[in-house]
Amino acid sequence: MNALEHTLHDGFLTALSAPARAADIDAADDVYGWLVGSWEMDVLHYRVDQRNARRRGEIHFGWVLEGRAIQDVWIMPPPAGHHGAPEPGDAMYGTTLRVWDPALRAWRVTYVNPRTGQRDELVGRRIGEQLVQIGTHADGTPIRWNFTDITRDSFHWSGVALAQDGVTWTLEAEFHARRKASCQAM
Repeated sequence: MNALEHTLHDGFLTALSAPARAADIDAADDVYGWLVGSWEMDVLHYRVDQRNARRRGEIHFGWVLEGRAIQDVWIMPPPAGHHGAPEPGDAMYGTTLRVWDPALRAWRVTYVNPRTGQRDELVGRRIGEQLVQIGTHADGTPIRWNFTDITRDSFHWSGVALAQDGVTWTLEAEFHARRKASCQAM
């Protein structure tokens, strides 16, 4: 990277990142801040008929946009140590932007994976001990994404979609994540 590219790169990352949640977001409304840091994950993908094929991946979360949003990058397979190329429908290199909406008193969630063309829009809230995100795939299919079994250093994430019968919810993916030891949240 030349000096100009390095300066532009650093300037962009500095402008995007934030050290913490914005002061005008109440601590009680901060349902995603605990995710900040890096995680490794075990993946079960059902959407592309990979039911019995366990995959590995990683996720990186950080505060962005003056602390009014949490952004992440989901990567599967992880870049280092992967043996063989991923199946076309099995690869993930996407980002989620979770933006606090004070009028709604909830988080607007957008996930995009340019590698596969996936785009999802949801609204996220805490319900009891779970984080529940409800919305649609780009084609209008209703979806529900849940963070469950949440601890400081682990969580279970599952994604379901409403089948064409309009009654049955179908499991599309599960992620069992563990915080990387060197990336404890502050």
